[in-house]
Amino acid sequence: MPHFFGYQEVDATEKTARVRDVFSKVAGKYDVMNDFMSVGVHRLWKRQFVRRINPRAAHKILDVAGGTGDISFLVYDTSGGADITVSDINPEMLQVGQARAADHGLVGKLRWAEANAETLPFEDNSFDIYTIAFGLRNVTHIDQALREAFRVLKPGGKFYCLEFSKPVIAPLRKFYDAYSFNVIPKLGEIVAKDRDSYQYLVESIRQFPHQQGLKIRLEDAGFKNVTFENLSAGIAAIHCGVKI
Repeated sequence: MPHFFGYQEVDATEKTARVRDVFSKVAGKYDVMNDFMSVGVHRLWKRQFVRRINPRAAHKILDVAGGTGDISFLVYDTSGGADITVSDINPEMLQVGQARAADHGLVGKLRWAEANAETLPFEDNSFDIYTIAFGLRNVTHIDQALREAFRVLKPGGKFYCLEFSKPVIAPLRKFYDAYSFNVIPKLGEIVAKDRDSYQYLVESIRQFPHQQGLKIRLEDAGFKNVTFENLSAGIAAIHCGVKI
């Protein structure tokens, strides 16, 4: 199966290295750029994501590709102190997250692990909940990452993914494409001083499976009762599956 870095076909090793390089470059401006790119709407999506998760203090949770901590901080506050491990392949993103944890008064409250979503360093049947937000499309072998998610979840555990998807309204798709390709790379150039990384991010969204496609791949990985919820008419979507 071919691998793509944005629209460029590359081998698997090159893709992993180039994605790691992108997030090393943008780590310091990642959260600021999310606000600029989505006009703050990503915060509403993340709150809805955490509402769907409905975390509790007794839950043991793995937040994959969660480097800067946005999801984990919301989950911790909502749950009243769940046992959360934040995992990310990129050490620079984790450094930003740990600094932000200090600002949130959460030093020592979360675990942090540098790890690849495709080869997680956790035992089988370890977690009640697995979350990944805006990270799955950057994984080189998506199906392997889904199998790893299934492996580390306990029986009855739940998988939750928040990711960009395909708008379901045709006029919105045209506007969204125009905005994505003409505005977001320019914002990256101005705000993050890095146009190329944000050009990749725009292209990576188009290469990612649409809603039904990701649902099928979750089922192929072993998950049952797979559902998805469109956000902002499908610009983003939440997928959920259960390990039976």
